[in-house]
Amino acid sequence: MNQSRSCGRLRIVLGHLGQRWAGAAVAHPTSGAVSPNSFQTPQFQYTRDNNVLSLEQRQFYEENGYLVIKNLVSDADIKRFRNEFERICKGEVKPEQMMIMRDVTIAKSEYAPSERTVSKVQSFQEDEELFRYCTLPEVLKYVECFTGPNIMAMHTMLINKPPDSGKKTSRYPLHQDLHYFPFRPSNDIVCAWTAMEHVDRNNGCLCVLPGTHKGYLKPHGYPKWEGGVDILFHGIQDYDENSPRVHLVMEKGDTVFFHPLLIHGSGCNRTQGYRK
Repeated sequence: MNQSRSCGRLRIVLGHLGQRWAGAAVAHPTSGAVSPNSFQTPQFQYTRDNNVLSLEQRQFYEENGYLVIKNLVSDADIKRFRNEFERICKGEVKPEQMMIMRDVTIAKSEYAPSERTVSKVQSFQEDEELFRYCTLPEVLKYVECFTGPNIMAMHTMLINKPPDSGKKTSRYPLHQDLHYFPFRPSNDIVCAWTAMEHVDRNNGCLCVLPGTHKGYLKPHGYPKWEGGVDILFHGIQDYDENSPRVHLVMEKGDTVFFHPLLIHGSGCNRTQGYRK
């Protein structure tokens, strides 16, 4: 297994490193016309054959583009990840290349080193403790169901969604992760998103548009909102606002795996706590 040291939720995007051509159509010469019946759509396009997922789970992911696995990451591991996050916020540890991002609504004059001022740590691959998430056997065994073997961690984040100040900057517009990834094929990429505490609509849980992974990468840009636009967030401009939405209520340790073309986002945190 290859592991790049190049996931809050804890979030990690993983991909398969194989001998595959990305973005290339390959034609094979034939001696005559090819019958349309010779091209059959495989039963499973987005999941791999193994004994981890049940048939029902595979069918659900194929149809919807996401799958929630309950109680996957232990309380003990989540406690360790929280402790390391607090150390990072206090400046006790600062691995190279890691980005520490602050809540945009907090003025510089109010800054004090604590988890109340940090909304995200990104690219934490040099932090040995946080990167442990990317190596957890219980997570990787499910990742392999979507990417196949020879896995590499491509993008890592721990998100600490702050209480919304009233400016609605804590919401994340609907988007597709593939917008940020310059590598393909998309079907060999999956995101693992682990709740570090109870999440629901009150504190801005993940919202998904089931089945949208079957579409294509849509144009992204700044949301056309009257207020509360975080300049770090891009969103889809032309999605169907009447598309069914599912808000994923999750408990600590629950993990959702989803396709990089799945349209998703999250709402405001209307509580006084910090959603990790």
